[in-house]
Amino acid sequence: MITWRQLDEADFALLRGWLEQPTVARWWNHETTTEAITRDFGPAARGEEPAEDFLALLDDRPVGLVQRCRLADYPKYHDELASIVDIQAGAMTIDYLIGEPDQTGRGLGSRMIASMIRRIWIDHPEVTCIVVPVVAANQASWRALEKAGLRRVGQGALAPDNPVDDPLHYVYRVDRPDAG
Repeated sequence: MITWRQLDEADFALLRGWLEQPTVARWWNHETTTEAITRDFGPAARGEEPAEDFLALLDDRPVGLVQRCRLADYPKYHDELASIVDIQAGAMTIDYLIGEPDQTGRGLGSRMIASMIRRIWIDHPEVTCIVVPVVAANQASWRALEKAGLRRVGQGALAPDNPVDDPLHYVYRVDRPDAG
């Protein structure tokens, strides 16, 4: 079973190691200095910005990370996505990684995504949908989204995290289930 806990600064060494893993570095392309990790993940860990970062725990062992945020809290990102697909008021987005190499290729990504979506519906009753862009070249990522129940709703050019990638992204979405 996947459980969650918020990322805190004590987890930054673990996160740094994950970001250095070739399977993560290929798609995240993130600086891994202590300063860069603190700069980019510290504000959310300290509650100084609206994004939330969670460690995914499998049998109490950290195996991955999911970030979530309301698109309205990041207007530039909202507008970039809105150039491709309609973004409803109340939309949220996620980003994710599997940090432990021995856990890749086992269906964990789709399980993490589905678990976090269920948690979003509970934690954020105002959220109407979840919209997730993924670089088209990252087939494992967009297949995990599909297996977790998201559907492709558009495609278009967005700045890729890794400059070696083509700007083509697929955009996936899942709507809040009907309450009744």
